[in-house]
Amino acid sequence: MASNIGRESGEKMKGWRKALKSVGNWMAHKDKNEWLKDMRGMLSLMATVIATMTFQSAIHPPGGVLPPKDSGVECQNNSCPGQSVLAMVYPLDYKYFLYCNTICFVSSLAVCLLLVSGFPLKNRFFMWLLSIGMCVILSTLSLTYLFGTQMVVPDLLWDNILTMFGRVIVVWLVLLALIAIFLSLRLFVWILTKCIYRQSKVHQNPPI
Repeated sequence: MASNIGRESGEKMKGWRKALKSVGNWMAHKDKNEWLKDMRGMLSLMATVIATMTFQSAIHPPGGVLPPKDSGVECQNNSCPGQSVLAMVYPLDYKYFLYCNTICFVSSLAVCLLLVSGFPLKNRFFMWLLSIGMCVILSTLSLTYLFGTQMVVPDLLWDNILTMFGRVIVVWLVLLALIAIFLSLRLFVWILTKCIYRQSKVHQNPPI
């Protein structure tokens, strides 16, 4: 009786392993080494370019800065030469713009740091972390564009294109959710496969 139960559990375990293996093979890349090499190059390039863009948008904000006075640097009404013009006209929108721009900049630097730190790219969790980081970077970059555009576009024109921006944001959120689900599912399948493989090893070689 016990042997029959053991056989049934073993067959179920084999069935789960086959199913997870087929799903893992479907989600995996054919040439893993080449994919990792290309992925490292693309992530490094994208993170560097985005970090440069966000740095420039912070130093040279949309709308420009106050020019210096002819008589020298003078501050009037809490505004000094070199400060952002739109920060005084639209303080709330500029604050959101600066938040998103800073998060995007720091996230890009974090991805660059992880890529040059020597962490093994073959680790699935590390690649999942980098992919989620790039999703955060691209999302905050799109929000930076949104708030920056909102400040420089005239109000009359902005009211006409606001619906279009709303639709674009919805499409972006749906795409981002699908990618996040796919990445999380691939990580979950990898972890579950490892756990089942270890359990099968324990059953095959029970401790004496």
